[in-house]
Amino acid sequence: MAVTEHKGKAHRTIQCAVITLSDTRTEETDTSGKRIKDLLAEQGQPVVAYRILKDEPEQITAVVKALLAQPEVDAIITTGGTGIAPRDSTFEALQGLLEKEITGFGEMFRMLSYEDIGAAAMLTRATAGVANGKVIISLPGSTGAVELGMTKLVLPQLGHMMFLLRGKRHAH
Repeated sequence: MAVTEHKGKAHRTIQCAVITLSDTRTEETDTSGKRIKDLLAEQGQPVVAYRILKDEPEQITAVVKALLAQPEVDAIITTGGTGIAPRDSTFEALQGLLEKEITGFGEMFRMLSYEDIGAAAMLTRATAGVANGKVIISLPGSTGAVELGMTKLVLPQLGHMMFLLRGKRHAH
């Protein structure tokens, strides 16, 4: 099937949950979570849940598991906790939940980031995958990284990912 044919079958409405993982951000200072929500809204994708959590693996896992169980959530997008600092635990918390990892996501994110920030791009553990028929995407915490990941990778492919997972178009 040609790329254009696949894009024609992409899902039109994907209900998203957004989670910011940070020990310091509040709703007022969460520029990255706000940017994800704004970009989704610009594309007509509803945000059905939004949370700010501390970078605590058990809490992250519990909240993501609860969202995976909610039928109204199609995709979960996180921001933060993807680095190598001792408190960065998003990758480990999500990795155990993924049934399939989309390895190309992290590879492409780092490649695109390299063009912007150079060798520091290798320090991100941005990842994506699927669990329980839903897409999980983990982006770094910087607003610039969110902008890059959302505009270059997530938004152009989110509908197609849902089509591949669920097989037919759907709208809530």
